[in-house]
Amino acid sequence: MAQVIGFIGLGIMGRPMARNLIKAGYPLVVHNRSRAAVDELAGAGARTAGSPREVAGQCDVLITMLPNSPDVEAVALGTHGIAEGARPGLIYADMSTISPIVSQKVGKALAPRGVKMLDAPVSGGEKGAVDGALSIMVGGDKAVFDQVLPIFQAMGKTITHLGPLGFGGFTKLANQIIVAVNLTALGEALTLARKAGLDRELTLKALAGGLAGSKCLEQKTPNYVQGSYKPGFKIDLHYKDLGLIMESARALGVPLPATAVVQELFSALRVKGRGQLDHSAVITLLEDLAGVSA
Repeated sequence: MAQVIGFIGLGIMGRPMARNLIKAGYPLVVHNRSRAAVDELAGAGARTAGSPREVAGQCDVLITMLPNSPDVEAVALGTHGIAEGARPGLIYADMSTISPIVSQKVGKALAPRGVKMLDAPVSGGEKGAVDGALSIMVGGDKAVFDQVLPIFQAMGKTITHLGPLGFGGFTKLANQIIVAVNLTALGEALTLARKAGLDRELTLKALAGGLAGSKCLEQKTPNYVQGSYKPGFKIDLHYKDLGLIMESARALGVPLPATAVVQELFSALRVKGRGQLDHSAVITLLEDLAGVSA
């Protein structure tokens, strides 16, 4: 019989991830702060629960996909949280992007209750979540990882066990450096090309065929061509990740000068009220600075 999976956090990423688990045949119990996403998953065959505690009491493996470290702490350890409903043997996989230090803290707090924790943040954006093609970066006990691997395979294609709890999170922070700097470089390059009079679609086609080609360029090309930045991953969330990156870098003694500049650009976007746009919209700030219309 298939393991029962609990899923908490049905946002832009969590909702399609949960749908892929249902498609793979897993019984699912879901919870979310807003009701619409819960109703949507219930319509697809999931059971619903009124709190994280209720989810924990009904599942073998519990997944969270939440915005930030405080959200994970509250859901895992707070009132009516996972810790209150967990049965010994529960496997908890947090797939949020949060502080690796917080992941380790939560895992340590849950261990006396017999809960085994993995941190398993993802990359690939909304498209990767919908397509079941995410990169999943996992930290935690290898034997626990092996147990959960078939579940991860329903949501992702590149699944890597990186070491102890927290190592998935550190890898995701490294990933977010590359994505944020790449999107900023793309924004600068395309703004330069536009001001020189080049056609944007043709420019992107030329860039994609050489060393400048990237997953970021490939996935975000429709945004750049249409000048529309509906979020696959919001500026606000990437700004949060940049904060986690700089916090970890300071703790480890790692200077990140390029990342620091990009963090300030994302801060400026939020000041301009663009925090809910896709992170590729960093180009709009660079266009403003250059006096270039979209």
